[in-house]
Amino acid sequence: MPGDTRAALDAGLVAPRGRRHRPRPRALAVTLRTLGPLALLGGWALASATGALTQDVLASPAQVAEAVGELWSNGQLADALAVSLTRAGLGLLFGASAGLVLGVITGFTRLGEELLDSAVQVLRTVPFLALVPLFMVWFGITETAKVALIAVATSFPMYVSASGGVRSTDRKLVEAMRSFGLGRWAIVRTVVLPGALPSLLSGLRLSMTLSVIALIAAEEINSTEGIGYLMAQAQNYSRTDVLAVCILVYGVLGLTADGIVRVLERVLMPWRQAVQGAAR
Repeated sequence: MPGDTRAALDAGLVAPRGRRHRPRPRALAVTLRTLGPLALLGGWALASATGALTQDVLASPAQVAEAVGELWSNGQLADALAVSLTRAGLGLLFGASAGLVLGVITGFTRLGEELLDSAVQVLRTVPFLALVPLFMVWFGITETAKVALIAVATSFPMYVSASGGVRSTDRKLVEAMRSFGLGRWAIVRTVVLPGALPSLLSGLRLSMTLSVIALIAAEEINSTEGIGYLMAQAQNYSRTDVLAVCILVYGVLGLTADGIVRVLERVLMPWRQAVQGAAR
């Protein structure tokens, strides 16, 4: 036994043990993720079967499944889903792009921060729902008002994440690139944005989630198309099964948005998966 090891043991120290990482089977991970939703579905079905939940309060899962088939067969669900996805997609595109550009400007240049940051922070504190009456005055009851509301809601999370991510970029690396003759745009494209990628994806995740929330609010503005219109019609006729379908569609949209960002993280930052796997 080496002398250093003997001395450590005499001093009461314990020799460190290496931790072996055992990869978790993919099937097990998928099974664990589905347990929560399955438990909720089972509780819902049990409450409906025992009469704790009546149809006038909330339709049973079987009735909701029948409503899905009815709405899909007559084309209402597909048409409404296409309209809502278009609204959410356009609003997210405009809002996230504006937030990204403003965040890079304020995070990378001192002049941009001094000119823009305080104004954007003031606007960020205004709830986007408070802008609904103003947008109706400006744009009327049109698609422009709905898309603009979603764009405003999704711009600020991306702005905050982009600005913080750009500020955290290693300044020594930026100065080194400048010494090699790279211009400002080249530095942003090759150094700043890749370095801020984790923050940008976090901002995108928040923006995509907010696009669904803002979509729900936007479709309350006298919509004649979309999932919100289906909800309004179902409310008028007390169709709790259709209401449940629309609520589930909104939930699936939010879950899908989160899944898209997770896929982007795996593709654009494969090293993060390796680090997280080793830490478990």
